[in-house]
Amino acid sequence: MRTLLLSACTLLTVAATAQNKEQMKPEATEVWEPVPKVITPGTETLTAPSDAIVLFNGKNLDSWESDKGGPAKWEVKDDAMTVVKGGGVIKTKQQFEDFQLHIEWRTPAEVKGESQGRGNSGVFMQEQYELQVLDNYNNRTYSNGQAGSFYKQKIPLVNACKKPGEWQTYDVIWTAPRFNGDGSLKSPARATVLQNGVLVQNNVELEGKTEYIGKPTYVKHGAKSIALQDHGNPVSFRNIWIRPL
Repeated sequence: MRTLLLSACTLLTVAATAQNKEQMKPEATEVWEPVPKVITPGTETLTAPSDAIVLFNGKNLDSWESDKGGPAKWEVKDDAMTVVKGGGVIKTKQQFEDFQLHIEWRTPAEVKGESQGRGNSGVFMQEQYELQVLDNYNNRTYSNGQAGSFYKQKIPLVNACKKPGEWQTYDVIWTAPRFNGDGSLKSPARATVLQNGVLVQNNVELEGKTEYIGKPTYVKHGAKSIALQDHGNPVSFRNIWIRPL
């Protein structure tokens, strides 16, 4: 009986959340203050350790696929892969739970657009939790949507962005959420993130999967892929490796 009651409560919560989202606008979850302090990061990058799984070696997209199924449709050139507008989200064929992830990214040297329209992409942990990629070098946007943020959830401790056209790094320690048998949350996702060697997220606890509109919630899942977003901007990635924990 208790299990049935918990399941009914879960369904009611999901229904109420969906109704609330229909009544909200994207701006309702934008946080503009405080503004993270701007700092100048160092220059060092990391090569993959011996026990890492190399997800992109600069040569091909063999470890990736479209999130719609079929081959990934991004461009591979000069040891990097770049978003092709309309190519869609790509994700790793292999799935992960807890991990250490290293990924390098570069926004276009030619600056176009402003706020969320400038060098926008994202790295999704387990396909659902977005670590924002954005050109925030002298580019103001809402603080919980800038580079180094977990989108619309966690503001970065500082703005450690380099200039447009320069390679930047994310190093992520990820602990996946755990769920009870009835689908309720047992323990939330946690993450530590370094951007360009600088701590921007310190063992933060996420409230649920990334949402553009409305508040984040959890939906039960297990191991899932790393996904990269096509937001229409030609953002590039390279030197991607992961260590399951």
